[in-house]
Amino acid sequence: MNIDKDILYFDLHKMKKEEAIKLAGEKLLEHGLIDSEYIDSMLEKEKTDQTYIGNKVAIPHGKLEGKKYVKKSGVVILHFRDSIDYSGNDVNLVIGIAGLEGDHLQILSEIAIKLSSVERVESLINAGSPEEFIDIFKN
Repeated sequence: MNIDKDILYFDLHKMKKEEAIKLAGEKLLEHGLIDSEYIDSMLEKEKTDQTYIGNKVAIPHGKLEGKKYVKKSGVVILHFRDSIDYSGNDVNLVIGIAGLEGDHLQILSEIAIKLSSVERVESLINAGSPEEFIDIFKN
């Protein structure tokens, strides 16, 4: 999974969970990865399934039925210096996912591997710049 400054939204102000999910969806839309209907699917998924994966990370994505609104696979990363309340969990990284059939599990697997270390996640949260964040994420 390649990340660069184009998909990283760094040091965002605190917001409500639903606003963060909607923002992630809007950024996926801006990058041409999804149709706008996918954002509704992301919000619907959150009503039935928890997308918090631990270590201050959430991975909002659409429901299975929403896959038809995915044009290309990819992610956007929202970085919050101050954690947001994500259904009672503190979250600092929100990674919006758009995955075509077959890519979705690969993306989830890469995220899980990259962010399984509490120390690495803390380093990402405390990164001083987008460039530092990307360096930590890639290495």
